[in-house]
Amino acid sequence: MHMPSRFCMRVKKPRPMHFLTGLVILFVILSTRPGYAIPAFARKYGLPCSACHEAWPKLNSFGQNFKDQGYQLNNDRDSPIWLNPSYWPVAMRITPHWHYETAGRQLVDSGDGQVEQTIKTSGFDLTGIDILAAGTLAKNVSFLLVPSIDPGDGTTGFESANVRFDNIEGSPWLNFKFGKYELDTPLTEKRIMTLSNNGGFYQLWHYAPSGDINDFTVGENQLGVEMMGHSLDDHTRYAASLISSTNGNLGLPGGRSYDGYLHVSQGFMLGKLGLQRVGAYGVTGLRPTYFLTQDGAPIPGTGRGNKSFYRVGAYGNLYVGKFDLTGVYQHASDNIFLANATPANGELPEGAQGATWNIGTFEGHYVYSPKHFILGRYELVRNSRQPLSSLPSDFGNVDVFTAGYRFYPFINSRAGFAWHIEFSTLNLVKTADSGADQRSNSFFTGFDFAF
Repeated sequence: MHMPSRFCMRVKKPRPMHFLTGLVILFVILSTRPGYAIPAFARKYGLPCSACHEAWPKLNSFGQNFKDQGYQLNNDRDSPIWLNPSYWPVAMRITPHWHYETAGRQLVDSGDGQVEQTIKTSGFDLTGIDILAAGTLAKNVSFLLVPSIDPGDGTTGFESANVRFDNIEGSPWLNFKFGKYELDTPLTEKRIMTLSNNGGFYQLWHYAPSGDINDFTVGENQLGVEMMGHSLDDHTRYAASLISSTNGNLGLPGGRSYDGYLHVSQGFMLGKLGLQRVGAYGVTGLRPTYFLTQDGAPIPGTGRGNKSFYRVGAYGNLYVGKFDLTGVYQHASDNIFLANATPANGELPEGAQGATWNIGTFEGHYVYSPKHFILGRYELVRNSRQPLSSLPSDFGNVDVFTAGYRFYPFINSRAGFAWHIEFSTLNLVKTADSGADQRSNSFFTGFDFAF
């Protein structure tokens, strides 16, 4: 799956009147997301899938350590020759489902001009298919390859394609990854436990103010190099990336700049509660504000007038028995020219200013039993400085609440299967043409399976 550069608040007009309708359309493309749960790993090592997953596709601490080791247990069975030739290290995932959507206060034509209405739709649907291949090529040389097929037009893309060199000079602190990969984040969209239109992505990774032309999204897989390391028990971790300023797109469409990302975290045992974790991350980079042209059309790769942006955040992950809660706070800022879609050699509109905003994400899970998994998430976006001083201070603020349940009739070394049911509601402040709030609701139920 190739995820678009922006899920929400990516519009050119001061008031995104048709944002929610566009969001519904975009989700058809966005809904394929790899789980990176490879049953062949369980077959190779003779372990149950529950060894790595609290509830598929969510990793537990052992599964995170296995991933950090480059899909190795550091024993004699790491070599690819231990994989039964009858089973390649490949899995496929798809989710047939039924969903119901409402999008509030959308402008529609009528006999008296345009009026605001709530648009409702429902029906059976199908996500695209992800082909997940990962494993070891040799001792301390691992790979991940994720081709995906878009459900709309049948086109194929590469969600991930990277090679990793592990334990350089015998040290777990030196591991090198090259290619296209997901940034090391405290909340991953590649193993996200929610699937609906509103809840199937994190505002944390994709929000930007209305009219902002910065296409960078933390949640998009990026092209570059990563150096990461960890202690033997995986309690202390770091990951540093240097990535092209293309938001994962091929062909260097922007120019010659790079973005940098850093994530550090520390886990610690807290008595009978078990392993807890705290961490911090940050990303900074540049984006062009205009291009050289040929016959009036922009020439790819000729980006000029680069302007800066950054995202910084801190988080904590708390485990209490079968319950876990992750809380993330992020502060974000985009340069005045990016925020107002203005070339650096152009004239800024009156009242223009750099945009800043804050996001809080709270996600909790309850593993009632190996077959029953309950989840909830609340995200709030608060703009602290609008791109234009004339905009209301709370224009474009977002609140999203999502709740879901997954039932696992079975999960084994051959296949994973889950019945998924979810409800999500999203509210955008003052974004309707009338200045009122816009609310959308999603209800989703279907069967999520990998084999």
